[in-house]
Amino acid sequence: MSNPAHPLCIIADMSPETGPDPQDLLVLLAVSRTGRFTSAGASLGLNHTTVARRIGALERSLGGRVLSRAAGGWEPTELGHRALRAAAGVEEALAQLGPDEADARITGVVRMSATDGFSAFVAAPAVARLQREHPLLRVELVSVTRRALQHRSGLDVEVVVGRPEVHRAEAILLGRYVLGMYASREYLAAHPAPAAVEELGEHPLVYFIDSMLQVDDLDAPRRLVPGMRDSLSSTNVFVHVEATRAGAGIGFLPCFMADRHADLVRLLPGEIAETLSYWMVVRPESLAQPAVAAVVDALRRQAAALRPALLGEPAAAPSITPPGGVGASER
Repeated sequence: MSNPAHPLCIIADMSPETGPDPQDLLVLLAVSRTGRFTSAGASLGLNHTTVARRIGALERSLGGRVLSRAAGGWEPTELGHRALRAAAGVEEALAQLGPDEADARITGVVRMSATDGFSAFVAAPAVARLQREHPLLRVELVSVTRRALQHRSGLDVEVVVGRPEVHRAEAILLGRYVLGMYASREYLAAHPAPAAVEELGEHPLVYFIDSMLQVDDLDAPRRLVPGMRDSLSSTNVFVHVEATRAGAGIGFLPCFMADRHADLVRLLPGEIAETLSYWMVVRPESLAQPAVAAVVDALRRQAAALRPALLGEPAAAPSITPPGGVGASER
């Protein structure tokens, strides 16, 4: 069953005598946004077979392939990228035929990936604030720590650590953040606090699983303090924080996450302060979508507003008193 609200239905009776059919261009646009025929069909109110037929018709009219199979789904070819620019123009022209409402709302689904900490403390509040203005906007957020993908089918926005090397996409610096060494007050009550970097080697490290770490920039502890033995390791930064609070060892933590907890103490801030950067990767055809552009802008604004906390500046992050009060040394 077709979706009468979608622009595709507005041009259902349009059949150009020459050149690609505008309907086929809009189908290509939907496939490029989701990476899959089934998801694109669901958004258009078409079945999988019809989507495949429309893509086939577009390729015949253009005389070449517009999509190629990639690990994450379908990716536009060079010809496909040129067709997508035309498709974006068709979509924009059709949007101008709609009602001219002063309070036009941004709608649609934006799919993004980001690290755990960024997802929770930057992306989530940014999206929630944006959705108060545009309640029909949906955002699907996958938390993952990895390098930027070369084939990002089905993703509109990626947030990664470290400057990415990408093709056919824009890399935008969102901001920098600092990581430091932290220990719980209870841990320090039972173990002598390190007075120098060399003394950190006498303590266990709470951090990422070395063999599973995909981002080279995050390997600072093994470079700064190679003598620290691993204690509790995890692929999730929230586990790092909670394990450090529980006394599993000294955690190498993002300051904007650790400084929120009154029971954590930063160690040797003058010697250990690793500065990393958050980068956003967006394909040009995704950035042309109003929904994606709005989310990108919201992320940039939120990262700028949180700059002091991200950099670990004193009193920049609100403290969170742990359950049962502060650490044992303050009781």
